[in-house]
Amino acid sequence: MNSMDETRIFLETIGLPGGDAYGLPSSEKRFDDGGQYRFEVPGIQGPKVMKALLEAMDSHDLYLHRVTQTRGIMQLTDAEICSMVELAHDWKTDLVLAIGPRATTDTSASVHTEEGVRMGYRLRGQEQIVRAVEDVKRADRLGCRGFLVYDEGLLWLLNQMRNEGEISADCHFKVSAHTGHGNPCSAKLLELIGADSINLVRDIQIQMFGAIRKAVDCPLDIHTENPKSSGGFIRHYEVPEMIRVAAPVYLKTGGSVAASHSWESTEDDARKRAKQCSLVKRMIDEYYPEAVWSPKGSLI
Repeated sequence: MNSMDETRIFLETIGLPGGDAYGLPSSEKRFDDGGQYRFEVPGIQGPKVMKALLEAMDSHDLYLHRVTQTRGIMQLTDAEICSMVELAHDWKTDLVLAIGPRATTDTSASVHTEEGVRMGYRLRGQEQIVRAVEDVKRADRLGCRGFLVYDEGLLWLLNQMRNEGEISADCHFKVSAHTGHGNPCSAKLLELIGADSINLVRDIQIQMFGAIRKAVDCPLDIHTENPKSSGGFIRHYEVPEMIRVAAPVYLKTGGSVAASHSWESTEDDARKRAKQCSLVKRMIDEYYPEAVWSPKGSLI
């Protein structure tokens, strides 16, 4: 037995896979409602665009479980947040708002350099942590319970606050792909410090999804397509296998409509994103028709 074999054996003794799941085993894990997959549309930055998206989904005879805003809570007025919360209630979908302070809006130049960009959107200094908490507390007061988190330390703190009653107990924390995680050990760590779902890096292969699924129970948020700024991948034909191997999953769909992560989507863009959902659903119906779509209204 060589050293690498010993490492694989040790990983398995602590409940982690010894390597990527090249056998592509089917996941037996599910959402609480028994579903294997749900649809999420990211990059919806305000109430008018959100309403256009939801109406367009209706026109395709589809429904969403999650709408995600990506520009930051601090860039929304109270009235806009309340309108989005109301729309989410009316359409029985979850609303996830991005936490506002992030490296790209800080005064540091590091994140804008070729090497510094590797820090992702993580926060610099405790004042930025405090401000990020204020973003969450404000949206929580206005009725939002879903939050997109870009910093592992902030995630740990928000989980502590949730447990201590400093914010609502039903707050839900979704870890962004911009934290750069893509392996079972990182996913396990995120789940341990409070992640309710994990958005992995966008180019994860199917066998890697399988290994990560073995390590964690929380839903995985998977990009079925991406903006040009993060690769422009369109992975619709892979979606049936993503579901089978990695369930429960949120299928993040419609990103190819945008040029970048924080794209200011128009109402027409929203309708194009809904069309992308219909194209993905066709793939599922064609190649994995037995896959279980969570019922409408199954919330976090």
